[in-house]
Amino acid sequence: MGEPKDAFAAAVAAQGDNSAIRAILEEVCAVTGMGFSAVARVTEDRWIACQVLDKIEFGLNPGDELAIKTTICDEIRDSGQRVIIDHVAANFEWRTHPVPILYGFESYASLPLFLADGSFFGTLCAIDPEPRLLTSEQTIAVLEACAQRVAAILSAG
Repeated sequence: MGEPKDAFAAAVAAQGDNSAIRAILEEVCAVTGMGFSAVARVTEDRWIACQVLDKIEFGLNPGDELAIKTTICDEIRDSGQRVIIDHVAANFEWRTHPVPILYGFESYASLPLFLADGSFFGTLCAIDPEPRLLTSEQTIAVLEACAQRVAAILSAG
């Protein structure tokens, strides 16, 4: 997609340029079997990739943006609650939602990232075109721990 479109997007990408965050994204993909994971900076009007691990050629790089209203992360910013979906097509609540249809994913996990001061930063998210078992207590616990570690790194930065 190219260079970040402005100084804010470039700053978000610089914030995510961290080997520990990259290692956490690897862990998310390894634990879930998913091919894409990212840390996203989510504001009322912007979704910016802070750091990305893309094994499925989704096509996003740090600093790239998605239209905020085409993301589930926008809903997570509003609610402060995680969203985890094993199989979109088999999930009554999500199978007709426009976001999975738009991006073509069947499994999805996104957890809110709250900084040490309590402010909402964005999300730790993962997608895959195939269904994945994500809702086990063990997987959710690992994802929650990963999100907490990312938030601690971002808070310290």
